[in-house]
Amino acid sequence: YKYALDHLPKERTKELFKAYTIHEKKYGDRDGIEDVIVSKRKYQYEQEVAANPTNYDAWFDYLRLIEADGEKDLIRDTYERAIANVPPANEKNYWRRYIYLWINYALYEELETEDTERTRQIYKTCLDLMPHKQFTFSKVWLLYAQFEIRCKELQRARKTLGFAIGMCPRDKLFRGYIDLEIQLREFERCRLLYEKFLEFGPENCVTWMKFAELENLLGDTERARAIFELAVHQPRLDMPELLWKAFIDFEVALGETELARQLYERLLERTQHVKVWMSFAKFEMGLNHGDSGLDAGLNVRLARRVYERANDMLRQLGDKESRVLLLEAWRDFERDANDGQCLQKVLE
Repeated sequence: YKYALDHLPKERTKELFKAYTIHEKKYGDRDGIEDVIVSKRKYQYEQEVAANPTNYDAWFDYLRLIEADGEKDLIRDTYERAIANVPPANEKNYWRRYIYLWINYALYEELETEDTERTRQIYKTCLDLMPHKQFTFSKVWLLYAQFEIRCKELQRARKTLGFAIGMCPRDKLFRGYIDLEIQLREFERCRLLYEKFLEFGPENCVTWMKFAELENLLGDTERARAIFELAVHQPRLDMPELLWKAFIDFEVALGETELARQLYERLLERTQHVKVWMSFAKFEMGLNHGDSGLDAGLNVRLARRVYERANDMLRQLGDKESRVLLLEAWRDFERDANDGQCLQKVLE
């Protein structure tokens, strides 16, 4: 049976497999039966990939089955056969699954065969194959750099990522490179990378916030504040509300109440959004002025003044929907403050 299966053309072995399976069930042991099942599955996968060589899911299943056997030469040969089937079009959707064949191949060589040079060559060949002018895969660049770090080849890792951001300045690549330098405690390199990152995307609020956060963690609050100032003065921002909130939270965390208040006032020069007014009122209500008799009601008075200003402004703008939201929040505030006279004014 085995001789026939090995030597007959695949298309003529279907009935032979059935007969072999019945034979093993009758006379064979458990290992023999499992061998038959595995052989049958291999045959099925061979049929699938022969019919459609770019059926990458079939290749993944086939490789998983072969890797379980542990035959190094067969595994390598199958990986080489699989990666030879380059997607027919330079569209990222076609390439997503295909790229994971390369990733799995590299991980197999690194972890199972421990062949460092072969792993390196797989990553390099994969990167050479990508149509970078149309798209790239940040994951492969980062995995290759991490591999070089594990090999204690720091300069190679940096050179790889430097080349990557020069050719394909993607957010994920910059963040991965910065994370690497943070782990290495190379903070001056992080600063340079953030500056380069912001050259490519000055509208990216998350990048500004992360840069300021890094400086704050390093204890350089003045530098962090300067970064926030640069950020809020950008002519175009993708998420300005998050940036302003981060700037205000930064000043509040430092205990710089007056600076935080000034930021709210500056923000209100740019937008009259009801959420900004409500946040400003909550900020005033949450401040700690002490427990003396003079300061006991200061929070309430300051917050009430914000609500009054907001109400006047929204009335002038004729923004009825926002004003309803504001008045509901103001009503709840006066109820909590237990001031019946002021509550009545709001309800009127």
